[in-house]
Amino acid sequence: MTTSLTDVAASDATLRAFLHGLPGVDRVGADQRAAMLGTRSIKTTAKAQAIDLAISMVDLTTLEGADTRGKVRALCTKAMHPGGDAPRVAAVCVYPDLVAVAAETLAGSGVKIASVATAFPSGRSSLEVKVSDTALAVAAGADEIDMVIDRGAFLSGDYAKVFEEIVAVKAACGTAHLKVILETGELATYDNVRRASWLAMLAGADFIKTSTGKVAPAATLPVTLIMLEAVRDFRDRTGRQVGVKPAGGIRTTKDAIKNLVLVNETAGADWLSSDWFRLGASSLLNDLLMQREKLATGRYAGPDYFTLD
Repeated sequence: MTTSLTDVAASDATLRAFLHGLPGVDRVGADQRAAMLGTRSIKTTAKAQAIDLAISMVDLTTLEGADTRGKVRALCTKAMHPGGDAPRVAAVCVYPDLVAVAAETLAGSGVKIASVATAFPSGRSSLEVKVSDTALAVAAGADEIDMVIDRGAFLSGDYAKVFEEIVAVKAACGTAHLKVILETGELATYDNVRRASWLAMLAGADFIKTSTGKVAPAATLPVTLIMLEAVRDFRDRTGRQVGVKPAGGIRTTKDAIKNLVLVNETAGADWLSSDWFRLGASSLLNDLLMQREKLATGRYAGPDYFTLD
């Protein structure tokens, strides 16, 4: 790759040349490495530390049409006080119209407020609407914006449109962090996942995120592996660190620990914090808390011990 990273925004042709100049992904190799790392197991004290680390990385999420103010308040309370002496989660993720409710409930807690914006989950809207959606969410108190890229534009090779939309939404974020959702289940190939990851980072993403959780497959281990390789290589070339957020289908403690192993072995320990790695989930926290109790007491808590989401 000879194209300078400072020049890739110049035109669609330059972006295409750069992105298609990235090394191709060995699909068999990626699948095998992810499967191998997924078999790693950790025990006792290390497992307890991993569970608490995973809890601290959760973006506790509710993104349903039937969401209510009361449901968001309850979720925020759980985010701050998951149970016993468990750490608080990283963030609560809600639709833009419920950001103010989350901001009021979480005030002073240290838990971030994340909002999906930009016509989530389809991304099918004008740039003006996406920018307005973002600005309104930030004004209501969002610390983080989870935007979804225009997959149609990306898959048709209109990389400049995707790039420019990310740049515009990033500007509308102000001081809020921007997580760019690639919706990897619709990108068809691992090469496209790598290209979309680099495109998002070049445009200014603070995080790259696998999925909306509304499309299958979502956060598979091989896809997360490819994105972790991308952020590692991007930092090597630019000096700027970007986070990764797998989301969708991560439901058990085993799933979470597999992801932590993947982070450590692929990107390295620098990414093992909620500043650089998140787990987007709704039901994962319940299982983490149950496994935490099992390690501490030798038995599982009853079904009414933790609130279920």
